[in-house]
Parts: sequence; structure tokens; C-alpha cells
Amino acid sequence: MSAWTGGAPAVHIGNVGDFNAQFADGSPAVRRAGGHYACLAAFHSPNPRILVLPRQVEDFWARELARVLEWQDVEVYGAVAGEDGGVIEGLRSRPALLERIRESGLPVIPWGRTPESERMTARPGSDSGPGEALCVTRRYESKATAHRLFQALAPAHPGIVVPAQERVTSRRRAARALAARAAAGASVVVKAEYGVGGFGTTVVTPRQVAEAGGARAVASRVARGAVLIEEYVDGSGSDPFRNLTFDALVDDEGEVHPVGAGVMDIDGTSYQGVTIGPGVVPDAPAEVAGRFAAAVGRALAVEGYRGWYDVDFVRDRAGRLAPVEINLRLTGPAVAFMIQARLARLRGGRPVVRTLDRLPLGARLPAAVLAGHLDELSRRCRALGVTLLPTVVTAAFEPDPYVGVALAARTPGALDAAEAVVRSANDALGRMFLDTGVSSGPSSRAAPRRTRRPRRRRS
Repeated sequence: MSAWTGGAPAVHIGNVGDFNAQFADGSPAVRRAGGHYACLAAFHSPNPRILVLPRQVEDFWARELARVLEWQDVEVYGAVAGEDGGVIEGLRSRPALLERIRESGLPVIPWGRTPESERMTARPGSDSGPGEALCVTRRYESKATAHRLFQALAPAHPGIVVPAQERVTSRRRAARALAARAAAGASVVVKAEYGVGGFGTTVVTPRQVAEAGGARAVASRVARGAVLIEEYVDGSGSDPFRNLTFDALVDDEGEVHPVGAGVMDIDGTSYQGVTIGPGVVPDAPAEVAGRFAAAVGRALAVEGYRGWYDVDFVRDRAGRLAPVEINLRLTGPAVAFMIQARLARLRGGRPVVRTLDRLPLGARLPAAVLAGHLDELSRRCRALGVTLLPTVVTAAFEPDPYVGVALAARTPGALDAAEAVVRSANDALGRMFLDTGVSSGPSSRAAPRRTRRPRRRRS
């Protein structure tokens, strides 16, 4: 982790929506959709000094993070989104804040590279055009381009298997491909070429094709424009290590630094969080994932990439790892590694960390009530020997409210116990509001959510 910022303070820019929108023709809706997840910008490095977010955040959140992680003099600037939902556009309208960032002399860390963020962080007098790292980012965020790199690297890596993939450019061709796979009794994964956290990805089984009345009906739903149809990697339903990821970074000199492996929590195809730390991933798959991810990083570095990245895998029945995508930006798992690094520096050892990015709340909570709820959860987790950190705190009053937290402990078992406490307490909120006759929005009457952690395919 010392190759990232060396423990020095940094400026964190929560441009999640900006990064995603560059792959969706600049869609304002996509920019705004990244607003809640941008709370994770607090953890772009182990030691923030200035934090810039698109949505307004309450003071209790920064105070709690600073207390537990012993951050000093953190300046938090919320509600910085522009009219299009983008943080960089919002910064342009706040010249005093831009000047404060420039005068700080601190490294500026965005969630991911965009043309706007590159111009913002460029040295005075430098070329304002897109740099090599941004071009490589755009190239390999494509799941088709990443797949070609996987195919080129895989022969030198025992334990790696690359699923077959084809690109189809119309619903008619997608329907033909789906029909052929269904007739052979094979499931497939239909992917948008660009997608984040599993969105734009659908698993299609022969049964689904039959129940829909044929492949044409399925294609009309899942194939909007050009899509990728990829072989489904079948795994064991009971495999707790089905969905793995490996994070690494390329430093300014082009050297690759492995960070570590994690087990992702996947709901359907949607990323929900990760668990990282000693003993979480068995040595054999961790080593295979690490070697392959390092080879990917070296290939990216040769083309000019610099920065954080990860490679995501699914595991087949034989225990082989199938790489499914590269994320050339800070990642959900990066948050866990940053928290681990900070706690290790403060307390020694290497804690096990679990992030839960989208925990349903049983009711819509105003800020003061949310603060009290999180404080109570933190107290109950401490009694189990677990540290709780609130991570996503701006979605608690949405129509479908949720909150994100990170849990840190010495053992995975302690994390399991704490997660059960948190989920149970969140579910109890809805029952409490029902018992008192108070309506707190649509989700106050929602059914209790799952309490187990299924391991399903991400992509």
C-alpha cells in the first residue's frame, strides 16, 4: 500500500457518476446514479485530508470516521454536483474550493479517470488532451477488449480458463445465439460491453428461454444494441469462493504492486461487497489469481496505464479461475484494503475486513435517526470485538432506503456474527414502525431481507 500514497494525506474526489457516464454517452441519469456510491470516496486512500462528494452528507458521518480511523483535520465538501450530476462540473462553479485543492499541494485521487478529472489534475502547461492512462482505461473497461487480453495471457497460466465470448450487434443475432445455446442445454451470460458492479449483465438459462416462449422474447429484453454473449462458467452451488477478485496497482514507473485477493458478495450479478484479509481466500486460488492479475497489470503498464485496478474471477467446478472483467479505477474492494491498511497502522496486525455496500433498511430514516441507529450498531459490534464504520450514508431516506457499512475484526467468524446483528437490526426497523403505527415510506412495510450471504456469479 505504500506505493499508493505512502501514508501521506490526499484529496479524494467522488466522481463515480462522471466515470460511469463516459461509457454511457455522458448520460446525466448515469452521473446522478453514482451519487450514493460516491460516499466510498472517503476511502480512496488510508488518510484523506480533503473529501469532495456530489451529495450532501451529515457531520456525524465524518466525525465518526475520523474518531475511529484517527484522521486529522479532514475537510468535507458535500453537494458539489453540477446540474448534470457530475462532480467535476460542480467544482468548476466553486473556484474557491478548486483553489483550496490546488493550494494544498496534496495528491488528488479521483474514483476513476475521465477527461475532466485529467484536466483538473494536470500540471500547469501540460497537454490538455487525453493521456495514455485514460486511453488505456477506456480501452480495457470494454469487456470485449479485456477478454482478448485474457485469451492472450491465459496459456502461460495454469489454473486459468477463459470462457468463450462473441459479440452480436442485433436482437435477431442475439436471439439466434441464445436459441442455439438453449438447444444445447447451456446457460450463457449476456453482457453490456461496459457495465459496473454487474449491472448490464444477465444470466440466461435454457429454462428461462423456454418459459419466456423462445429466445426472441428473451433477446428483446436483454439485448439492447450490441451485446456480448459469453459462456457461463458452471460452478459448485456450495462453493464459498465462487466469486473472487484480486486488486493491484501500477505505480508511476510502471511497476505492478499486488495488493490482495478477496471474496465478493454477489446478489444475482450485482456486486454487494467483499471480504478481505488473512485466511479469507485459500492460498491456491489466491496465488493463481495474483499471478494472472499481475500479468494483466504488466500488459496494461506497457500500454501506459498507471493507477489502481482489479481483475474479477469466477471459479468453476474443477477449481479453475475464469477472469471475467478488469476494472481500471478504484474499486469496491479497494475500500476494504484502504480500511485494512489504516487499522493495521493504528492497531497492528492485519484485520479481516468486510464491506456491505447496500444493506436494506426496514424504514426511511432522517439523518438524526440514522446517526442514532448507526451508533447503536457500532456499540453492539464492539461488544463482539468488531469495528463498524459507516460507508454509504446518503441513501437512508430514499424510497428504497439502504446504508453501507464496513466491518473489521480479527477473524471471519466475528464478522459473520456482526453482520447478522446488523441485518437483524435493520430488518427490525420496519417492524418497529409498523408496531407504532408510524409510516416511514414504502420500505417500512417491506418483507425482511436475506440474512445469509449467497455466492453467485457476478458476470
